[in-house]
Amino acid sequence: MPKKQEFLPLLDEFLLSLQTNNYSEETIYNYQRDLETFQTFLTEIGIPFDKINKKTILNYKAYLTSIDRKTPKNSKAQKRLSSFSINRMLSSLRSYLKFLIDMDYPVPVAPETVKLIKTDRKHPRVPEFDDIIKIIESPTNIEKDKFVALRNRAMLETLFATGMRISELLNLKKVDLDKSGRIFIKGKGKKERFVYLTPRAIKHIKKYLDYRGKDNFPYLFIPKRGRNVHKKDKKIAPNYLQERVKRYRELLGINVPISCHTLRHAFATYLAESGANPAAIQILLGHESLDTTTRYVHASDRYAEKVHRKYHPLKE
Repeated sequence: MPKKQEFLPLLDEFLLSLQTNNYSEETIYNYQRDLETFQTFLTEIGIPFDKINKKTILNYKAYLTSIDRKTPKNSKAQKRLSSFSINRMLSSLRSYLKFLIDMDYPVPVAPETVKLIKTDRKHPRVPEFDDIIKIIESPTNIEKDKFVALRNRAMLETLFATGMRISELLNLKKVDLDKSGRIFIKGKGKKERFVYLTPRAIKHIKKYLDYRGKDNFPYLFIPKRGRNVHKKDKKIAPNYLQERVKRYRELLGINVPISCHTLRHAFATYLAESGANPAAIQILLGHESLDTTTRYVHASDRYAEKVHRKYHPLKE
């Protein structure tokens, strides 16, 4: 098998350029994984990087849509990629090709050759407010371990109170909270913003911290076993919380898919339904573009119905 460097020249330099341009660790990791997928594809078809052409790119798109593709860890994929994930991977390849051109390295195909695919436009489904509340409160009733119950309840309360991303939640440190419930966070792309806890969320965080007791672990939410090890940088894995939310939903018999991201989505939607300004919601979510926020704000069928009834010229 050809060496890694023979397939993707200057890959390490490309990743370093992202780092020097102040990209977040998570973003750099995603670029690396995406390009390793392309590298795996080239390995499977036996074509070196300098021999790729437009047909190679077309076959790569077909490869990404296939369930038979390999992950960067060389294991078989478990499910089909969404159109948004495929476009992210194609964009990573395009950025890499542009970098090679900037470095005066000969590229076999132009970046413009890597065209994105048509994205799915699914009708957003926001769970009923009662179902959101049931999910948030479920750790109290479902988890048998008191530490886990208090911690998971506090995490879900925090997600819905602030609208933050799961990665932002799990990177929170105790020192990030002030007494007023305001949290200063560094979000996606290292963008900084404030988010705000509700009195209800503050109450559950306090109950969790009181039960947790004094320790030297900096993170706000830590694994239960994290209290019994010497590593102070222990924090909860995103997959753990996603799986717990999925289990809570199944045990509650809720048929609308709900994830940690759903709580962020619902946060924005229900704020909008209550009359919140979209620009304010954009700031709270940490979106760079108001267009992104609008997809959240207009997601609810009830919101659309309310707008129709209020503004239709022949409503009387």
